[in-house]
Amino acid sequence: MSTQFQDVGGQEKIRPLWRHYYTGTHGLIFVIDSSDRDRIDEARLELHKILEDREMRGAIVLIIANKQDLPDAMRPNEIQDRLSLSHLTDRVWYVQPACATSGEGLYEGLTWLTSNSRTGGR
Repeated sequence: MSTQFQDVGGQEKIRPLWRHYYTGTHGLIFVIDSSDRDRIDEARLELHKILEDREMRGAIVLIIANKQDLPDAMRPNEIQDRLSLSHLTDRVWYVQPACATSGEGLYEGLTWLTSNSRTGGR
């Protein structure tokens, strides 16, 4: 089985197009800006909208909590609460703290995704 990745971006005007990439999805990597408290509610709404689609049923979810290097960044437990992840009882999810500029946390997040994927990383 082949694994395919799509980067669909986060601009509001292209969000309706995301659903065209859901078929056959086994895992979702959802990147958030941990320092952007003003948009965390918007991120929660978009994440739950994605996960409600029938094509996303069973997909595991990796939340990359980016910008953990900033002093005002929300920590993983706060992100978990603000994104209402405890309500996702029908799937496996994980919040990985990260800093994209240094690469810290990215390997660990992808390792989690591979380890928990139905495809077993193949």
